[in-house]
Amino acid sequence: MRVTFLDHSGFLAETASAALLFDWWKGELPALAPGVPLYVFASHQHEDHFKPEIFALDDGTREVHFLLGHDIKLSPRNLDRWKVSPRTAENCQILKGGQTCALPQASVEALASTDEGVAFLVDINGLTVFHAGDLNWWHWEGEDKAWNNNMAANFKRYAEPLRGRRIDVAMLPLDSRLGEAGFWGPKYLLELANIQRFLPMHQWGDFAFTGRFLATYPAFAAQTVPVERPGQVFMMEG
Repeated sequence: MRVTFLDHSGFLAETASAALLFDWWKGELPALAPGVPLYVFASHQHEDHFKPEIFALDDGTREVHFLLGHDIKLSPRNLDRWKVSPRTAENCQILKGGQTCALPQASVEALASTDEGVAFLVDINGLTVFHAGDLNWWHWEGEDKAWNNNMAANFKRYAEPLRGRRIDVAMLPLDSRLGEAGFWGPKYLLELANIQRFLPMHQWGDFAFTGRFLATYPAFAAQTVPVERPGQVFMMEG
């Protein structure tokens, strides 16, 4: 699997049978292999995870499917505003946490999120890819204790389907705006699931925060693949 970091939480994962595009809203999209099916994932409606221009990728040159978090509303008004054709609309699947979707080359499971929308667990070509979207242990100093406690409980509950699961590539938020609390979500998931490779995301350009995470938790160094710049390419093996 070839994985390209596009920017922020956007990744393109390419296998021999399909390309998986996650939460692309900025960064340059590499040229795709001719004719390879494209699965476009948008975890939720926040502007740093979803842009309506993704629907233009269904240009008739390849098979395209869209997997969308349930808060992305395909209302008649939005379909018209986003210039989504009836054909493209038919290729959209709206998912809530706990729902699954079988595709020609892959299967998709959606997990509930602690923010908007969903996270995606994708099985393809014998590999399992997890993109967390905004499923994270959000702990903000400005929030009251009850809010933060509820967030912690929800995060652990929503992440529970991952317990003990082998995940070949996991894209997880590592957000420096939270301070050291930004470590808590990835740490919990790395201990909960059998994650082979962890790609940090949602870093708002603060790529050095990965080094701080590893300095605090050096046991995760073998699993962690530092993301350092948009356009960076990683080769992943099962």
